[in-house]
Amino acid sequence: MAHQSTLIADDIDAYLKAHEVKSLLRFLTCGSVDDGKSTLIGRLLYDSKMIFEDQLAALEADSRRVGTQGGEIDFALLVDGLAAEREQGITIDVAYRFFSTDRRKFIVADTPGHEQYTRNMVTGASTADAAVILIDARKGVLTQTRRHSFLVSLLGIRHVVLAINKMDLVGWSQETFDRIVADYRLFADKIGIHHFTAIPMSALRGDNITEASDHSPWYEGPALLRWLEEAPVEDDLREKPFRMPVQWVNRPNLDFRGFAGFIAAGAVRPGDRVKVLPSGRETVVDRIVTKGGDLPRAVAGQSITLTLRDEIDVSRGDVLAAAGEPPGVADQFETTLVWFDDEPMLPGRPYLMKLAARTVSAQLTEPKYKINVNTLEHLAATRLTLNEIGVCNLLLDAPIAFDPYVDTKDLGGFILVDRISNRTVGAGLIHFALRRSQNIHWQALDVAKPARAAQKGQKPRMVWLTGLSGAGKSTIANLLEKRLHAAGRHTYLLDGDNVRHGLNKDLGFTEEDRIENIRRVAEVGRLMVDAGLIVLVSFISPFRAERRMARDLMDSGEFVEVFIDTPLAEAERRDVKGLYKKARAGELKNFTGIDSPYEAPEHPEIRIDTTRLTAEEAAEQIFAALES
Repeated sequence: MAHQSTLIADDIDAYLKAHEVKSLLRFLTCGSVDDGKSTLIGRLLYDSKMIFEDQLAALEADSRRVGTQGGEIDFALLVDGLAAEREQGITIDVAYRFFSTDRRKFIVADTPGHEQYTRNMVTGASTADAAVILIDARKGVLTQTRRHSFLVSLLGIRHVVLAINKMDLVGWSQETFDRIVADYRLFADKIGIHHFTAIPMSALRGDNITEASDHSPWYEGPALLRWLEEAPVEDDLREKPFRMPVQWVNRPNLDFRGFAGFIAAGAVRPGDRVKVLPSGRETVVDRIVTKGGDLPRAVAGQSITLTLRDEIDVSRGDVLAAAGEPPGVADQFETTLVWFDDEPMLPGRPYLMKLAARTVSAQLTEPKYKINVNTLEHLAATRLTLNEIGVCNLLLDAPIAFDPYVDTKDLGGFILVDRISNRTVGAGLIHFALRRSQNIHWQALDVAKPARAAQKGQKPRMVWLTGLSGAGKSTIANLLEKRLHAAGRHTYLLDGDNVRHGLNKDLGFTEEDRIENIRRVAEVGRLMVDAGLIVLVSFISPFRAERRMARDLMDSGEFVEVFIDTPLAEAERRDVKGLYKKARAGELKNFTGIDSPYEAPEHPEIRIDTTRLTAEEAAEQIFAALES
């Protein structure tokens, strides 16, 4: 590989030393489909001599076989490595490439332009210092240009190039260039991108990529590579208060206990006073340990292990922070959310939230609004669908340490994960903690659940009966409560129909309302278990995520899931309430088993086959299991 620097041949040690101290710029290319992002990166790699001879030979062969340039070198193939990308001539996944010049090292993320892959673009932008937003000179500013620009602004990227590509296809028209820049500036000012550098170029031909082009004598700005070499790399994180999420508790032997992590902001020295969050305990840094030996100082961007002077409880997911300037701690936030999943965001559904090294259970409220990326108008919404951006409140089951995203990306940016499939469904940015989360505190009570349970002489539990309509849940639950009552147990039965006459009378049968129906019942059931009762819950509860949410509210062993297993054909044959008939006639929408799914339990504590057992036998079987 022939690098631009002659030091490789003349003085390899000097070259390696110079390479070691070069700054690193992370940037991404984004924009609409077919604007030339992959071609641009391929040209940068080619012109910076970062291609081995065998790679070049393979590129030439691939260009003849699957290229889109009529046999000439197709530089996009250097980046588009997936078979599907080469077949379709598009970028699907984020491709990261490294290259360097005499002045700087670079990591570039080539992000896809198709709207359906917006989530991949967000992934690439999340670690970038700069963005190159491409526009096809023939097409001008498009919807995806605006979407990606909005996300660039949202993610806090302040160094932006507007790369107006394919200028050779419009005759290097300065009028076209100026018109596109003016159109883009109108939108950019609205989203907070007040400063950007517009460069006319042809990525395929190499014009204004590494050197100024003779085709644009009217352009007096820098070539793209020079701009990339001179763009300031943000290092203000080192000037901020110290923050380090703990990723691992390092305990190789009895004599050493360290806390490993990546410094997200600030600097730390032995002797500094730090606070452990969310617990709030304070201590002093004893040592900064690395593989190469102890350090007198560590700064943002370094991975280290800290030892502390005092033996205090610190776990993975906790944050070590400057004691005098700690981050906030809260469990309710206003956030901006970008939705990634084909399944819509459902208010009230429990998701997993991952922020830094911490994972907690989270629920979203109904969006305050969603954002039209073309007009930036705030639109009313009850949910977010694929690639939509909105503002929602986020409610957690435990407090976390955080900074607003604008202050510290690592403590203000999060992802949401589906609890069942483990898919990443969204990414969000924390604005601020809700004031009510700061004003509401747990009140200590002298009489607690163990005392109430002991008074009743029983172990409190939530017995959750789930199954299709007509499976026999209510009948079995009623017989079970009679049996428990006869045995002297203190119980209460929450039945799906009965609860909808009062507590949940305001809810319908949309997916969102069903989720809220189960959330309320689970919270009421938790209070009853806390009172020492055995609470029986008889609900269809069709979704695994909500049943798992109810389980997570209970202590270990307190939640008993009972699957009343009845085939759909049998439940429909019984049709005690005539609901299946109405659903089949189209008179009843969102009916479980007909036009709304039922997700059967995968590992219930008790399974009742109603094709083999009578209701009385089923109730007796559950009673025996509880008593044992």
